Amino acid sequence: MIPPRKMLIYNLFPLLAGPFPKWTPHLERAADMGFNWVFVNPIQYPGFSGSLYSVKDFCRFNPLLFDSTSNKSPEAQAKEMISTAKKLGLNMMIDLVINHCAVDSELLKQHREWFKWNKDGTVVHPSANDNGDTVVWGDLAKFDHEHTSDPEGLFNFFFNTIKFLMRLGFRGFRCDAAYQIPGHLWKRLIHETKQIHPETLFFAETLGCTVDETMETARSGFDYIFNSSKWWNLKSRWCIEQYAMTRNIAPSVSFPETHDTLRLCEELNGNIDGLKQRYLFSAICSAGVMMPVGFEFGFRKPLHVVDTRPEDWETTTIDLADFIKEVNKIKKTYTIFQEECPTEMLNIDNPNVLALWKASLYSKDEALIFINRDIKNKQRITVEKLRDLVQAGKPLVDVSPEYRLDYIPEPFTYDLRPGQGIILVAQRNSH
Repeated sequence: MIPPRKMLIYNLFPLLAGPFPKWTPHLERAADMGFNWVFVNPIQYPGFSGSLYSVKDFCRFNPLLFDSTSNKSPEAQAKEMISTAKKLGLNMMIDLVINHCAVDSELLKQHREWFKWNKDGTVVHPSANDNGDTVVWGDLAKFDHEHTSDPEGLFNFFFNTIKFLMRLGFRGFRCDAAYQIPGHLWKRLIHETKQIHPETLFFAETLGCTVDETMETARSGFDYIFNSSKWWNLKSRWCIEQYAMTRNIAPSVSFPETHDTLRLCEELNGNIDGLKQRYLFSAICSAGVMMPVGFEFGFRKPLHVVDTRPEDWETTTIDLADFIKEVNKIKKTYTIFQEECPTEMLNIDNPNVLALWKASLYSKDEALIFINRDIKNKQRITVEKLRDLVQAGKPLVDVSPEYRLDYIPEPFTYDLRPGQGIILVAQRNSH
């Protein structure tokens, strides 16, 4: 088994950050909070819609993301930004969009055989089901991965795109709509890429698909998948069951919100306890955690793939940076929170409290986690013997990010503050 990696990802949304030379303060803030990866959405030249995910030219840069008055080329500016990130201890990851391209891309004229076409001669646009309604993206043209008459040419185009991004310094790829692309293509792309740079990581974006689709995609060689814990109510069993089904295939990444969702602070109407609760859960639930820029300040404006600009940066009274830093420190310190390990929901006396047991496969650690599901009221928990909930023989230690207990009594009674989480860790005996 491959040892767990420390995977703490900060999503720096390019349109909010602006030109590459202005990214340094964001990178410094991410590093200070304890993140070690920065994920950026597509930075390539977009089509007529202006959407980051409607790429017209895969080896040119979005003009909104470089300083046109600089004597340095856009490529040099991008490389300098990535070099700055590396000096701060940050690896760089980028979106890899190979399911489609901009409908006005020259590729449709140069390589008609690479695309899907309707009987009336129009190109096929990608679509999706949204609560029973079919959403069609008219600014996109769908690649024909399965039936193109030039599979080698299409593969080499994608591989050259990866090599272009790797030359800039990117060492991770979040593969957009990965489950919509044949597994054999991913297997080859991942294999060929790792022949050049073995340390490169591939993350499968599989949100919205079934567990079976997720598992099938993950088996194509992906290092990580993204899970759906963001939508869990911390009560029903589906999230833990999905986690159990996929954890032996690929580790997963949790998140409290993404660029595709509403801002959590907006959803919770500014409830800081709720923001803390969801970040803590995301960080200790899965092997990896990802957080978008602005979450630490309680931003409420959604990140828009076309319209967002640096002027949308919000001034708030919220600053969760220190809390996030503490949570990230816990994740980086304890192997049990860097892996997909056996995890079970426990029954305790208060249904308003989530109780989890986790046991590391790579260390001797076990953990008990108690999270107040209620983000508005205190909730009391009483456990007669915490020791009966773990196999570890050594004492339980409170490693929580806030209100840490120096002594853990038995019986254990505690009034959890709204949304508060307690993390107790103990080690199994050597023999």
